[in-house]
Amino acid sequence: MRGTVSRKGWVLFAVMCLVWGIPYLFIKVAVGQVSVPVVVFARTAIGALILLPLAIRSARQGGRARQGGRARQGGGEFEVLRRHWRPLVAFAALEIIIPWGLLSEAERKLPSSLAGLLIAAVPIISVVTARLTGGTERLSPRRWAGLVIGLAGVAVLAAPDLSGGSAVAVVEVLLVALGYATAPLIAARKLADVPALPMTAACLSLGALVWLPPAIVTWPHRMPSGRALGALVALGVICTAFAFIVFLALIREAGTSRAMVFTYVNPAVAVAAGVAFLSEPFTVTIAASFALILAGSLLATWTARSPAGPAVAAGPAVPADPASVSRRRPPRLRSRSSDPASPAR
Repeated sequence: MRGTVSRKGWVLFAVMCLVWGIPYLFIKVAVGQVSVPVVVFARTAIGALILLPLAIRSARQGGRARQGGRARQGGGEFEVLRRHWRPLVAFAALEIIIPWGLLSEAERKLPSSLAGLLIAAVPIISVVTARLTGGTERLSPRRWAGLVIGLAGVAVLAAPDLSGGSAVAVVEVLLVALGYATAPLIAARKLADVPALPMTAACLSLGALVWLPPAIVTWPHRMPSGRALGALVALGVICTAFAFIVFLALIREAGTSRAMVFTYVNPAVAVAAGVAFLSEPFTVTIAASFALILAGSLLATWTARSPAGPAVAAGPAVPADPASVSRRRPPRLRSRSSDPASPAR
């Protein structure tokens, strides 16, 4: 990114490193006083309430632009969502509905920093899942080495907890990482022409509807503390709605590939937040495993330049949008596939 991104781009980049690195902290605080269904419902509902009006306004403005000032009823963007409802439901399930529940349940037993570091394995898992689901991209020896190194880092990190009562929680987080790595394949292959903002709003709305019944059943009998309520609001407003808006702005400013580089910084933010605010331990094992996972991710997602020019990095599965196209040359690093509808990272 050096030398190719504006000052505004760097500011947006720093914001994204923060807002998608601290959800683990807020989840840990919230699940201490409210049930997992309430946490997930609050986050999805708040995010949907903020993004839905923006999506509707965007659809109306797009309709006016296409029809010379005459507003189209319902908006063409939502019609696209209706036509793609099956992959949209699958994407929402793998990216939001199931992972957010598993992650919240796991953080009832695991430190937030450990959860954040295990999620850092997503770039590595993405390479494997893409290959196993029909991807034809060749894996060079360097990328194979990255897979081995990264998985070794995950093993070093998870091993101490697999022998105790936290084994199930570790598996839950790894399943979250699997969902985060698989969902973008659906977005890239089936939802490429779906507008990002309406898609995200729809996924969050669907998540809120799914989690509403269990949230009602497990609703707290007494008012949670201000700390827990603040964590719930922060998850929905800052880590979901605001994060998505900033992410789209970062894509417009720096391009999709460069925008995703912040995913390599998020685990460090998660660890720092857990240590600073929750007094979670920072050990040599954590430091070593993070170094291995980071190095493995960088190597496993590396794409060399081709003679005709730099390789196009596989950035997030963002639906095509003229505003998100950057004319700047993409970086050599191939960042993990992700979608802006994943503000939970």
